[in-house]
Amino acid sequence: MAIPDFQSVMRPVLATVQDGVPLALNELRERVADQFQLTEDERKERLPSGNQTVINNRVGWARTYLNKAGLLCIPAKGVVQITARGQEALASGPQRITVRWLKQFPEFADFHTAKPQGSDATVATELDLVETTPDEQLAEAHQALQQSLVDELLAQVRAATPGFFEQLVVDLMLAMGYGGSRKEAGKATQATNDDGIDGIINEDKLGLDVIYLQAKRWSNTVHRPEIDKFIGALTRQRARKGVFITTSDFSAGAREAALGLDIKVVLIDGEELARLMVENNLGVSVKQVYEVKQLDSDYFSEV
Repeated sequence: MAIPDFQSVMRPVLATVQDGVPLALNELRERVADQFQLTEDERKERLPSGNQTVINNRVGWARTYLNKAGLLCIPAKGVVQITARGQEALASGPQRITVRWLKQFPEFADFHTAKPQGSDATVATELDLVETTPDEQLAEAHQALQQSLVDELLAQVRAATPGFFEQLVVDLMLAMGYGGSRKEAGKATQATNDDGIDGIINEDKLGLDVIYLQAKRWSNTVHRPEIDKFIGALTRQRARKGVFITTSDFSAGAREAALGLDIKVVLIDGEELARLMVENNLGVSVKQVYEVKQLDSDYFSEV
């Protein structure tokens, strides 16, 4: 079955510790995963940040919410235990414990209600119907902002002049660690004698190997004949590595043409180009930084 949302995890978390015996959080996670019959791949699936698995994150937030509502307590580091209120919830509560149901407990309502700084007014954050944890919501919001930025970048690149696009390719290769010096990299987009290659750039600062480039500021899809032409040019140069960059996209045939070769051919379409620009801080600037902190358990360890 699919990985359950964190609200669906809350009652199983309670049921797992209903015997009243303190249970280690790691063991709790394993038992909940077993209860939902998660596959190995589902157990290993990670959040977009890569910092934690999805199921561990959801069990962790379920524990936090249940603790804030007084249904669980944390008698020791990394340990959970059911409370009398938790036992009552299992006996008479709903089959699916939700954020809305937990709001009947004043301490949870206080925890879950945001209070803007400098204001006495409260703003209820209605997450009752949201099936994701705060970590996931933050990651999803970040991904949405990133996708919007990628779309904007790609539109700007497509509207730029051919000369600017050539310089962009050089700047991107430099930002990714290729090209050696800027002077050497500047030669990358100079015309070559082969109409299938736009330029050559060093793979490393010492020039131990080179990469052959083809850059197309196109709006139309790149099809297989263009890739075959590039591969032919690489073969004539006895090249081992080539990168084909376009502002559009590649057809399925074009992508197939780049597979199973003795030489390495990398295809970068418009969306990937924009994402690489974002990752390497090219043509973008930092708008706002939000720090998400967590408890430093080592600080509280008493030796």
